[in-house]
Amino acid sequence: MQAKYNRILLKISGEALSGDKGHGFDTEALSSVAQQIADVVKLGVSVGVVVGGGNFWRGRQGDEMDRTTADYMGMMATVINALAISDALERKGVDSRVLTSLAITGVGEPFNYKNADRYLKEGKVVVFGGGTGNPYFSTDTGASLRAVEIKADALLLAKNIDGIYDSDPKKNPSAKKFDKLTYDEYVNMGLKALDTSAVVMCKENGLKIHAFGLEGENSIVEAVVGETKGTVVALTR
Repeated sequence: MQAKYNRILLKISGEALSGDKGHGFDTEALSSVAQQIADVVKLGVSVGVVVGGGNFWRGRQGDEMDRTTADYMGMMATVINALAISDALERKGVDSRVLTSLAITGVGEPFNYKNADRYLKEGKVVVFGGGTGNPYFSTDTGASLRAVEIKADALLLAKNIDGIYDSDPKKNPSAKKFDKLTYDEYVNMGLKALDTSAVVMCKENGLKIHAFGLEGENSIVEAVVGETKGTVVALTR
């Protein structure tokens, strides 16, 4: 198999790590994600990973909670997931580093884009935790930011839906799936698969977005080699 990209930023939702449990970790789901990343590395691709925290914390989960406090709790959840992915990769024989945007002594290195680039060039998988390190920004935006900073060829969004639709296909059986979209089409249609701010950042930096479903056994590998359909968002169709 021949990879389409030399360097990618893979965004994985926290829910993807919980499998059917819906909360916490599912051993098989975590192992599957790690194995697929290991297989991508074997193709000679540099891999950065941003993971969400939805398997532990989503949004404010309480109307009375301060938004800033809730967002920092979400960032901490992403650090837990980053550590879990790094550990799973190490058990697959893949060298990895956890870089965090929050200062947590003894847990991971503070994020520095030069160190991230060096680790990637050394063949290590870099797992980013803590989002952007600031409240009011989603992990989608954090993933776009890290992808731009490490000069990735594409932002790969591994989701629980097999692409981008005009509405939620789980709620609307007639929802239309898009194979290709431009950045402007995505924004003008008001689509919700990822934050508008993340899409705008990708547009400004010419970063291709490839959204696909994570349900397949080799879905990440297939996305990297171009065998999965999903949805591609770029400057032109």
